[in-house]
Amino acid sequence: MGEAEIVARLRAAGSVFAEDEADVLVASARSPEQLEAMVLRRVAGEPLEVVVGWAEFCGQRVLVDPGVFVPRVRTGVLVHEGLRGLGPGSVVVDLCCGTGAVAIALAARAPALELYACDIEPAAVACARRNLEPLGGTVLEGDLLDALPTTLHGRVDLLVVNAPYVPTDAIALMPPEARDHEPRVALDGGAEGVDLHRRVAAVAGDWLAPGGRLLVETSVRQAALTEEAFRRGGLVPRTVRDEDLDGTAVVGGRGVGSA
Repeated sequence: MGEAEIVARLRAAGSVFAEDEADVLVASARSPEQLEAMVLRRVAGEPLEVVVGWAEFCGQRVLVDPGVFVPRVRTGVLVHEGLRGLGPGSVVVDLCCGTGAVAIALAARAPALELYACDIEPAAVACARRNLEPLGGTVLEGDLLDALPTTLHGRVDLLVVNAPYVPTDAIALMPPEARDHEPRVALDGGAEGVDLHRRVAAVAGDWLAPGGRLLVETSVRQAALTEEAFRRGGLVPRTVRDEDLDGTAVVGGRGVGSA
């Protein structure tokens, strides 16, 4: 099967980036039989990253397992903003970590971090462990900050969060590869999309070190709601925007805003 045929099959299935996807599939397959199986899975709607078992995120190759949220390019805003002020020994928590992609990218740019990652989904925890344990990270399973050991109270320099922020009613409008192949708990942010932002911001201050920051991915439309959640939690927020990545986040700490 030639690459032109693969491109045609992918394009017929609705792929917008058929040529790029064909390149990834061909490079990832170890035999013609495996390539055919991969093409069939992609044409059936599975995310490309799940089909090949990895995603590129901020220049890092991240392992991706079935049933785990696939890293988005826009989430790179968390990496670029999160790096500010980090150094050896900084305590970083990647909350709602999915594959652990944000933690991986931060660790690649700021070595010697004390790194933790948490998720409520067992499949995500297993995937993140494969990605982060070789880097010395600790991956924990649980509901938001309840997953963390109490010894981290007041010690976290960066609490970075890619919690779901899709409003419940909008999930039906998502592309099928996300809607049908990613866990709903990784997509559903509640009626306004910021339920988990409110829950995290309400308690984050107890975990932050002096000068520590909470950093939460959101959308342009929802940024004001995320900022309000920060303020209600006693944090001073600032919205950051990366136009190149189409990424938006809110960052803040106790009395330091976007320090």
